[in-house]
Amino acid sequence: MHKLECSAMCAFGQNWNPSETVRLTARILAKQRTHPERTQSEKLLAVKEFESHLDKLDNEKRELIQNDIAALHHFYSKHLEYPDNAALVVLFAQVNCNGFTIEDEELSHLGSAIFPDVALMNHSCCPNVIVTYKGTLAEVRAVKEIEPGEEVFTSYIDLLYPTEDRNDRLRDSYFFSCDCRECITKEKDKEKLEIRKLSDPPSAETVRDMIKYARNVIEEFRRAKHYKSPSELLEICELSLDKMGAVFEDSNVYMLHMMYQAMGVCLYVQDWEGALRYGQKIIRPYSKHYPSYSLNVASMWLKLGRLYMALENRTAGVKALKRAIAIMEVAHGKDHPYISEIKKELEDH
Repeated sequence: MHKLECSAMCAFGQNWNPSETVRLTARILAKQRTHPERTQSEKLLAVKEFESHLDKLDNEKRELIQNDIAALHHFYSKHLEYPDNAALVVLFAQVNCNGFTIEDEELSHLGSAIFPDVALMNHSCCPNVIVTYKGTLAEVRAVKEIEPGEEVFTSYIDLLYPTEDRNDRLRDSYFFSCDCRECITKEKDKEKLEIRKLSDPPSAETVRDMIKYARNVIEEFRRAKHYKSPSELLEICELSLDKMGAVFEDSNVYMLHMMYQAMGVCLYVQDWEGALRYGQKIIRPYSKHYPSYSLNVASMWLKLGRLYMALENRTAGVKALKRAIAIMEVAHGKDHPYISEIKKELEDH
């Protein structure tokens, strides 16, 4: 695998910029060529058996796949043998539906991978297991009691958001709607969409309009990250929080989303005090909205702990880091290197 990428990178130099999906697909093709038999990670399910949902792809998704195929040919044509275009469309569709995003202990993006046997698990918004990573291994751990014969469920998406948003994401990326208990009862939606308690409560239409605005500004910010400066991004966050705050409580998930983005910008520009202010507002609602042993909650405690330590508030830092460890010992396992690193941070301070 290293030889494949190294040769291509040397050939293109600074112009080497295939997407992660293209790089992952190139590696799959190379592996299938050199090891046509099943690999250790395909004991239960082979990559060739992945669901592609080819019949459900709209024109936009098909066009994106053709762009990826063109990039694959452009960057790897001298180093790979390809199947025909139809087979590549299927493979890219399979990778898009079955790939895993690899993240570090603070949920910063590291890369993409496939784990065929792990991909067998179905989705639930009330998952009973969590998938974490150790080197090139994916590890699956229970976060609830699982009875013999009970199905094992993981979550494919970020569970912060209300039912409608979660199912929009599932339909767009995985082509199904969820029928788990939480999606049927929608029992958390009222808290997740909490409205300010005002003497003159906002009308239902005002709330609907603000939810629409929130979804639009989230998408606007996602696109803006590719071309706007940190100060411009922070301004988008602050203006949107100001506007939404007239209707939404701070614990509303759309407020939390933009606070999290603002915190990320502050961390990027090393404004530790600003990042801490946002993190302090986020952590309690996160703990309420996310399931038990959520990696999102653990990563927020971890960020807060490190910020407190950097700002010489050791008491608060130790407390926050211990909260992170308590979740991570269940989700990652007590012997995970991340936990050893955090414990060393505690010792060093």
